[in-house]
Amino acid sequence: MGVEMQLVCVVVAMVACLPLVAYADEGTATFYTPPYVPSSCNGLKNDGVMIAAASSAIWDNRGACGRRYRVKCTGATNQGVPKPCKGNSVVVKIVDFCPPGCRGTIDLSQEAFAAIANPDAGKIKIEFTEV
Repeated sequence: MGVEMQLVCVVVAMVACLPLVAYADEGTATFYTPPYVPSSCNGLKNDGVMIAAASSAIWDNRGACGRRYRVKCTGATNQGVPKPCKGNSVVVKIVDFCPPGCRGTIDLSQEAFAAIANPDAGKIKIEFTEV
């Protein structure tokens, strides 16, 4: 095998070993409490509790209905709760619209918020990725 071919094999092997990097969007999350129906997307259909309302930033003129997002807490938005994050993520389904004046990019159900952060925080920094 020639030197050029060996070099090509080494470069290909190095590229193949690079980790795949997925980039998440950043924003904030708040939460809302039951009842969760009716919703803007599904009317009186009960979609469970791992749900969220989309702000105008991701609403997409109802296009967000049914989309699923993996949401992870990345930090506090205020000094009140210095370490609100629990270190895990949750997947939620968009079922509603958080109207203008919404305080977060995604308004999680109370249960979804509590799965990733201390509810006492009220509002958290997040990373979110459509799944």
